[in-house]
Amino acid sequence: MTLAHQPSMWDQDEEASLGPLDGHVTRHELSDGAWVDHLPGWVAGSDEVLEVLLGDIGWREDRRQMYEREVAVPRLLRWYGGRETLPHPLLTDAREALNRYYEVESADRFVSAGMCLYRDGRDSVAWHGDRLGRGRSADTMVAIVSFGSPRPLMLRPASGGRSLRFPLGHGDLVVMGGSCQRTWEHCIPKTTKPVGPRVSVQFRPSGVA
Repeated sequence: MTLAHQPSMWDQDEEASLGPLDGHVTRHELSDGAWVDHLPGWVAGSDEVLEVLLGDIGWREDRRQMYEREVAVPRLLRWYGGRETLPHPLLTDAREALNRYYEVESADRFVSAGMCLYRDGRDSVAWHGDRLGRGRSADTMVAIVSFGSPRPLMLRPASGGRSLRFPLGHGDLVVMGGSCQRTWEHCIPKTTKPVGPRVSVQFRPSGVA
């Protein structure tokens, strides 16, 4: 796969590394028991990871039925189970760091790693909550680490209301927790602005999709 991307102007580290979580994560308390943690630039040297993720790691294009025709899902997908080796060792380190940080808050451990490749502004994901499996009835967490050109992660109450915007790219971290998957929705909207590729790595506990 060949996708041109613009390196970060601010992150000049050549080797990827993780910053600290303690004392650096900002929590945003939402309604109905939902919350979002945010840490920009958690991964330094994130372009090194992006180069690997834009390679041949088994990306697939899914298709879905829409009314009377089948259409391509507007992004590429790759899913790693808990026993699969992730394509870059920093991702394994990130999952373990998140498990250590959140172990006091939840007995759930992040296991799987779902990945989405947004090739340009035409790729997107519609409003939704991760409500398959245990997320339908129980509090869960989904941690997202982003690589590449920033795209806004939008959140809004499922019952309606003002949306929130978190620009994510170049090693940024966001964690959605509490009732967030049941009571809020999130999306990555399309854009007509010229943007490069972005890879979203989503760590989830077992039984959450």
